[in-house]
Amino acid sequence: MDTATHVVMGIAIGGLATLDPVVSETSVNANSVLVAAIIGSQIPDIDTFLKLRNNAVYLRNHRGITHSIPAVLLWPLVVTAFVSIIFPEANVLHLWIWSFIAVFLHVFVDIFNAYGTQALRPFSAKWVALGVINTFDPIIFGLHVIGILLWLFGANPGLTFLLMYIVIVLYYILRFIMQRAVKSAVLKSIPNADEIIISPTMRLHQWRIAVITKDYFYVGRAFKRSITIFDKFQRIPVPKSPLIEAAKKDKNLSAFLSFSPVYRWEIGEFPGYYEVRFIDLRYRSHGHYPFVAIVQLNHNMEIIASYTGWIFSEDKLRKKLSILTD
Repeated sequence: MDTATHVVMGIAIGGLATLDPVVSETSVNANSVLVAAIIGSQIPDIDTFLKLRNNAVYLRNHRGITHSIPAVLLWPLVVTAFVSIIFPEANVLHLWIWSFIAVFLHVFVDIFNAYGTQALRPFSAKWVALGVINTFDPIIFGLHVIGILLWLFGANPGLTFLLMYIVIVLYYILRFIMQRAVKSAVLKSIPNADEIIISPTMRLHQWRIAVITKDYFYVGRAFKRSITIFDKFQRIPVPKSPLIEAAKKDKNLSAFLSFSPVYRWEIGEFPGYYEVRFIDLRYRSHGHYPFVAIVQLNHNMEIIASYTGWIFSEDKLRKKLSILTD
């Protein structure tokens, strides 16, 4: 989920914790748990700072080890130790319990996004991405905001957020039902589909679709059970040429390939250099595919510039690559 949603989730968990008799016993316990829940709901995303290095490092590591099983066990200890310094009289055991709940829920809800997490590490490096909830879901965020406002106006926080989370669980179940209905509709339109990638959007009934068959890639959208295919690309295997093999050694392209499950490729030849481009097919927006990896190589197969990330215009991409070669 996005940062704002994780913040309101932390506040909600802090409110829910008041159902714990030990937490509600003293203001110190209640305040310390609230602080711990807010920090715990954010700390797995500390790897966001990797973006300051470059996009390749960020793609390879974001929601990786910081969302793994060892991290879920470690973060609550870190949070508890830190908050105990601020609130030395707080009950350490219950501080740890609610820190753990906050951290666990952060990682758990991220699994339901299209981006996913490596939550099964160290047992598996596979990305777990169920693709039923958008990174920012206005309904989930809105319910949290309503719950927080009710708390500010005097409602019982424990009961308020307990009811809210029951509603959210039902909403998740509804999203799974909706996703299954979309998949069924896609199979009726493209019965020979080998793989169907369905990604949620901020709109309740609208989904992005990328379909892989033996010979083609299909890209479209679903509105309820109505399927619209926008693009159809021939599925051509990536050649094992010296140019491609040289390009794959680039950190940006390597990170892209480790992250993207469905893409097409292009090779262009320009005065003095070749350009290898890989295009993720999951994020079509207004006729454009913004998530790409580009590698430019000279005629000696040496990398002269590369980039991976979100680009919404060809002019911006050219400017970025020209800066990298300067």
